[in-house]
Amino acid sequence: MQGYVAVTDYGWYEHLSRQAFWSEVNFWRPSARAGFRGAPGTPFFFKLKHPHNAVCGFGQVNRYAPLPEWLAWECFGEGNGAPSYGAMKARLQRIRARRSSSDTGGIGCIVLSNAVFFPSNFWIPQPVDWSANNLTSKRYDLSRDEGHRIWKACMRHVADLGDVGYWPADAPGESLARYGKGQLVTPRLGQGTFRIAVADAYGGACAVTGEHSLPALEAAHIRPYADAGPHKISNGLLLRADLHRLLDQGYVTVTRDWRLEVSPRLRTDYENGRSYYPHHGRGIAVPDDPGCRPGEDFLRWHNDNVYLGG
Repeated sequence: MQGYVAVTDYGWYEHLSRQAFWSEVNFWRPSARAGFRGAPGTPFFFKLKHPHNAVCGFGQVNRYAPLPEWLAWECFGEGNGAPSYGAMKARLQRIRARRSSSDTGGIGCIVLSNAVFFPSNFWIPQPVDWSANNLTSKRYDLSRDEGHRIWKACMRHVADLGDVGYWPADAPGESLARYGKGQLVTPRLGQGTFRIAVADAYGGACAVTGEHSLPALEAAHIRPYADAGPHKISNGLLLRADLHRLLDQGYVTVTRDWRLEVSPRLRTDYENGRSYYPHHGRGIAVPDDPGCRPGEDFLRWHNDNVYLGG
């Protein structure tokens, strides 16, 4: 199994290490130009620079996405490693100033699931072959040499910390105590990752109107998370914010053949709705990937339990 060791900012670590476990965090880079191709589930280790020169925690790669700074904050909040959006922006500006960069094309977001942060007495010495000039990331084979040493130490520390919630039940938890080779298990989506994944699946366009203005779009749950709806792309629709609100309130729904229905109640309750009724009965746009299309069970639940009908 492969893993990545990546240099992180001490302030990012310091803020996030105030709690041992995060279900999702954003390991962001000040530019989106370089990209990242780590497979979902790949271990990703956080390495502090000089004078610490130590691995201070790790997580699992969920996905990579280039995002505007404001959207990264809306998706992950303090999971960006800062107490406020202003603090995140200030740190970003300082990093760009040190690198003499004026990049305004957004940030590169390596979204990580099941992240664990170690206290300083659990820090692991950085790889002996790490170059002082390397300020990005490096891939290691976790079955041998330095990769195996770091992986084994992380597994031991997770066991020592107790139940910090690191590996979900269907992940390779049985291998932790034995420090085995492990295996890649695709991590579940969290709330922030769900929003990014749904937007990506729908090509950044509202499923009903085709609107592409990102600030106006939201990832809607068909069956709400509070009502046992999972963070799955097949339980999501990318909608303009007003249509999202109408979906949640039951004034619109999507049928199992992917057509929009607008309830007559919108007219009777508010004496309006004329901008929405032209969409009634029209097919919505769905993702090319069949596994990402709105799921029949979720649509049936919304039709039967939320939609106000006629």
